[in-house]
Amino acid sequence: MGGPSLVGGCNFDHPAKHLRHVEKDVLIPKIMREKARERCSEQVQDFTKCCKDSGILMVVKCRKENSALKECLTAYYNDPAFYEECKMEYLKEREEFRKTGIPTKKRLQKLPTSM
Repeated sequence: MGGPSLVGGCNFDHPAKHLRHVEKDVLIPKIMREKARERCSEQVQDFTKCCKDSGILMVVKCRKENSALKECLTAYYNDPAFYEECKMEYLKEREEFRKTGIPTKKRLQKLPTSM
């Protein structure tokens, strides 16, 4: 019996690193989108400003800003190192949740704001 131990179809040899379908395809990409938007904040601001200034004509007038934003975001989405960074962040959050039972957002909210 040399292979990985499978219980209920799950590999428990490396439970800390195993990712479920929803984690790979939904939760980690969500972190990637959030972080990419932060890192492309200049392009997000430019596109948002253009849209506000252009009103109904934004589709025509904001092509340049939209292209720059898409290019910036796509560069992050297609970067394997960025995926790994977001995956490790997710795994860290998941490990903390498994230890404490408290989601990251609630843990951060409970920190005292002033001392």
